[in-house]
Amino acid sequence: MMRLWPYSLFLGLGISAGGCSAPPAESGSAAEVETPGLPWFQDWTTEKGLHFQHDAGPAPGQYFMPQMIGSGAALFDFNGDGRLDIYLLQNGGPQGARNRLYQQISDGRFQDVSTGSGLDIAGYNMGVAIGDVNNDGRPDVVVTQYSGVKLFLNQGNGRFQDVTDEAGLHNPSWGASAAFLDFDRDGWLDLVVVNYVDYDPSVPCTGLSGIPDYCPPRTFPGSVPRLFRNLGARRTGEGNPPVGKDQGVNTPRSSAPVRFEDVTAASGLGRLAGPGLGVLCADFDGDGWPDIFIANDGEANRLWINQHDGQFKEESISRGVAYNAMGQAEAGMGVTLGDVDGDGLFDLYVTHLTEENNRLWKQGPRGLFRDQTVQAGLVQGHGHGTGFGTVLGDFNRDGALDLAIVNGRVSKAVRTLSSSPPHSGGNEEGALGPHWSFYAERNQLFRNDGAGHFRDISFANPALCARPNIARGLAYGDIDNDGKLDLLVTTVAGPARLYHNIASPDGHWLCIRAVDPEHGERDAVGAEVRVHAGPRRWLRWINPATSFLCSNDPRAHFGLGPNVQVDAITILWPDGSRERFPGGQADHQLTLYKGKGVKY
Repeated sequence: MMRLWPYSLFLGLGISAGGCSAPPAESGSAAEVETPGLPWFQDWTTEKGLHFQHDAGPAPGQYFMPQMIGSGAALFDFNGDGRLDIYLLQNGGPQGARNRLYQQISDGRFQDVSTGSGLDIAGYNMGVAIGDVNNDGRPDVVVTQYSGVKLFLNQGNGRFQDVTDEAGLHNPSWGASAAFLDFDRDGWLDLVVVNYVDYDPSVPCTGLSGIPDYCPPRTFPGSVPRLFRNLGARRTGEGNPPVGKDQGVNTPRSSAPVRFEDVTAASGLGRLAGPGLGVLCADFDGDGWPDIFIANDGEANRLWINQHDGQFKEESISRGVAYNAMGQAEAGMGVTLGDVDGDGLFDLYVTHLTEENNRLWKQGPRGLFRDQTVQAGLVQGHGHGTGFGTVLGDFNRDGALDLAIVNGRVSKAVRTLSSSPPHSGGNEEGALGPHWSFYAERNQLFRNDGAGHFRDISFANPALCARPNIARGLAYGDIDNDGKLDLLVTTVAGPARLYHNIASPDGHWLCIRAVDPEHGERDAVGAEVRVHAGPRRWLRWINPATSFLCSNDPRAHFGLGPNVQVDAITILWPDGSRERFPGGQADHQLTLYKGKGVKY
């Protein structure tokens, strides 16, 4: 029999990270809870040989603010063998534990190959972004840090080279999430780094009860994000022309210097500072050019619309994503996108504090968004948590995007005699101690009914949702290549956990990798992929930089429900061109190359 836990255990009443009182109640019912059924996920961590314990840095009693924000993870195929590997970040400082790289070997287990990889660095490491910056077909790695950023070039032999300084990447602020995008559509991946606050460790903070706690972001001024333009073939005097007929698309190019130019001021992004945590790059206004959304912690979100000339214009208020439906700024952390109601337009989901509600902004008409959290059944109700990593993915492959959220507070929960006691166990690699137990919360999982309305199925998923944790990163990908999306969760001062998708019954599927052979056969970051089957249309993105501090499987995953074949696949490529590819049988992995389809 499935063991249930009381929903009161989700509830930890306390102060918000912004130091504000709880917002007024919204109209509408709380999230609907389904009768427990078969679970969708099982804990795969031990079976797959993943052994990782997060180093949170200084002694907890110091209340060093960065230790409550990091760290993230990446799912990516660093050696090109077709299997997703794992990169996990540490937050212990220069003398602390080192980041770990795990290679997936042929039996599906993970082998620690950190030593000598070049990625085994120590520091206050926050987020990770994956992208091929030199168009050699190999994924490179960016790591954001409390006061810094690092760029590692993939050398193709399991080794990565730190080229941060020579590449011109300089970010003296507290880096949080980062993302690659080709904002000028020249075929070279540019980089945006979202920065948090200008933190002063000497400033002490206390909670409402007067006891020491981690500082809320409003204690410190915000920071500007930084935008770095990849100079690519524009480098002068360095013998690095674009890939062409004479060179061949597979010509290795990692020996050519990589250069970035800081265009923060020139692009306009430097005009507005804020406590930025999450970032998402996508075409918000439908003009075919990538825009930049930034989730701010306790201040209005920013939406930077691409002006096609290297500049961006901030339009979050006019497009409806600056505030919630009541005109309030909330504490934005994680960000994900997806077409939740099948109307062909992507919708936006952002996680917030326990005392707030996470937000779903539905798009419609194109380029305009409305807060539809209540209408979608996603008012958190008894399941409130401080959300960080979040994913919209079709976990049961029925054709509708479901929702996963990982939770963990940033301020101490205020306990009363009637509230549940702090969690002090359940962590097989070290129980939560008296300090961390006041911040632990449970994760959540919601099923989409196909029309954009969600039901809470956390009760049926104890592996993912029953154990309180201080979760931060949530990465998703098809780890065993069975067509189902699996999950990787990182926690503060706890283990990383891998969750295998066992949803049943489930539908048919397609997994599509979109490749640009004109630029080193790299993943076409920013491409929009549509699958057509009869009257149905499904939309996905080649967009690994979503969730919080994480990089995800770069392939597009489609649940097809009962459809055993598809009629066609269409791709809007990052340069604005469109191609149509023939359909075929479902339940396959496909690699589609730009230039091999029919233009339309």
